[in-house]
Amino acid sequence: MKRTELQQGAIHAGFSYLLWGLLPIYWKFLDQVNAQEILANRVFWSFIFMVVVLIFTKKWDLFVQTFRGFAQNKKQLYALTIASLLISVNWFVYIWAVNSGHMIEASLGYYINPLVSILLGMVVLKEKLTIYQYISFVLAAVGVVILTVAHGAFPWIAITLAVSFGLYGLAKKLINVESAVGLTLETMVVAPIAAIYMMILFSRGANTLFSSTLRTDLLLIGAGVATAVPLLYFAKGAQKIPLSLLGFLQYIAPTLTLILGVFVYNEHFSKVQLLSFMFIWSALTIYSLSKTKLISEKGLKWRRAKRTSV
Repeated sequence: MKRTELQQGAIHAGFSYLLWGLLPIYWKFLDQVNAQEILANRVFWSFIFMVVVLIFTKKWDLFVQTFRGFAQNKKQLYALTIASLLISVNWFVYIWAVNSGHMIEASLGYYINPLVSILLGMVVLKEKLTIYQYISFVLAAVGVVILTVAHGAFPWIAITLAVSFGLYGLAKKLINVESAVGLTLETMVVAPIAAIYMMILFSRGANTLFSSTLRTDLLLIGAGVATAVPLLYFAKGAQKIPLSLLGFLQYIAPTLTLILGVFVYNEHFSKVQLLSFMFIWSALTIYSLSKTKLISEKGLKWRRAKRTSV
């Protein structure tokens, strides 16, 4: 039986979120390596892997053409640089959080992320919000306040992850390029910094890569593949499915991360955290349902208009 384009898109997007949700297991295998070195290897080997992908998929000429275009367009070049730095910050904080026993707070960050995007859309892009989106944002804010007051400290891990990824998405709006080419460009911007850091470690004899076990070496090099594959599947799936379905699927990743943190790695999940998460989950439910309703109404209007024009 031949799968429809919608089914294929849902499978690709769902698989990407499944991989992202299980990625903490990968970083846990590298918990003996500091987060800075993991990040440097992740960036460097991601770039190398994407270059190989472009060559094998015959997109190298497109990459060169796009790169030349960016070199001549300062606005897009700045957006690309900012996007690269933001995603690097996001990757570093996430790796550090997972390997420092803060997986639950990391999952909270990705639950909050869609609501941060709402705020950015309202403040930066001057987008108008529906009453449901306002309610969602207020509920999420209450959840964050509860967590802050109860612990006596701002949940900086969750907020940093949510804000950095939200701003990354905003920067990406200014960069209209093919997905594989875009990822290669983003990693290319920060790859020299990663390479210099790795060389400094080698010169000081402080490197883990090629000085530890073969297993650790393969995991550090494989970080590039572990980073790029979910992003490529996501880009492939997102093109084929409605935004409403993509909105529901995106909660697979933080939910899996939360389950891993509580049931596999035995992180403490207090009643206060549960209460905070309940506010966040309520906000996300209202937000997702409102988006589904909004998209359905737009689709209905479009079909009516089409019939009328015919």
